[in-house]
Amino acid sequence: MEHLFRGYYRDKRVLVTGHTGFKGSWLSIWLNELGAKVIGYALEPYTVKDNFVLTGLKERLVDIRGDIRDLNKLQSVFETYRPEVVFHLAAQPLVRLSYDLPRETFEQNIMGTVNVLECVRDSQFTKACICITSDKCYENKEWIWGYRENDPMGGHDPYSASKGCAELVIAAYIRSFFQPDIGGNHGKAVASVRAGNVIGGGDWAKDRIIPDCIRAIENEQPITVRSPKAIRPWQHVLEPLSGYLLLAALLAQDPKRYSGAWNFGPDNDSLVTVAEMVEKLLQTFGKGSWVDKSDPNQPHEATLLNLDCSKAFYYLKWKPTLSMDKCLEYIVEWYGGYSRGNVYNLCVKQLNSYIAEARHKNNAWAM
Repeated sequence: MEHLFRGYYRDKRVLVTGHTGFKGSWLSIWLNELGAKVIGYALEPYTVKDNFVLTGLKERLVDIRGDIRDLNKLQSVFETYRPEVVFHLAAQPLVRLSYDLPRETFEQNIMGTVNVLECVRDSQFTKACICITSDKCYENKEWIWGYRENDPMGGHDPYSASKGCAELVIAAYIRSFFQPDIGGNHGKAVASVRAGNVIGGGDWAKDRIIPDCIRAIENEQPITVRSPKAIRPWQHVLEPLSGYLLLAALLAQDPKRYSGAWNFGPDNDSLVTVAEMVEKLLQTFGKGSWVDKSDPNQPHEATLLNLDCSKAFYYLKWKPTLSMDKCLEYIVEWYGGYSRGNVYNLCVKQLNSYIAEARHKNNAWAM
């Protein structure tokens, strides 16, 4: 696997903020398998069943507990470990929680991003930085067309607004300190990435549909679905991660071409309602049921959101690999097997299967 992405990550010092989280743990596993020297900086994992915990990932990387809002501690990590590549995922990641914790959401998602970029700016060693935001950063007009990278930022709820603000921060730092045209002077390149509704094994967060489904199935209870008619761009966690890894490998080599914002979303076939996705999941599991718990008084959540990924298709030759059905097969395999065996090996098995699928579809990054 180390030859993937032209062997770029082998022996590279890579900092992953938010490595104990769902996406961060999968990214750290992939980087470890690519031969990178991974440094993780994050808060404690959400539950004892999180992917980070069950895979024993703590023993396979430099595992540091820290708050992204703590600039002094983050600076000490940069000074000590001298990361060459940074993936910034640490955040408050939940829409509904942002209504309860608006101040914390804005502090983590905006000032946390500022802190990472300040550390990158001061570092003599960091060459590439990928800041992960969200598809919810866009001013959502709930139209059927996918949002492009140059569409306006916005956000109805604190979470979405915080991600839109983070994108403005990243763009300002690129223009002010990391201008691609003068990359030879500062030697750094920065990009932001926006993914769809990311799902996969190892996610146990509150108020996310897949963890809600699994908890209900395991407890032999009906799944409660808040917004069955909401349409989402569903994608397996490995899909956007392949794009992030590809982009970072190219970024330091050609900042002018690859700096800035990028979308990584699924094919249109994966743009389905929450109810359709839940039905497919239950069919794949072979058991379970769900009930409609729509509440007109619940906090606002978008009912339609889609991404236009033409830029990634054209310039990176990146495209999604998994169909919706295949994505759900991976999810059922993980949640059906996490309690019975070596979870790290299970994740690596799925990763190798995903790479094989990508090669079968002639995805350029996997060849």
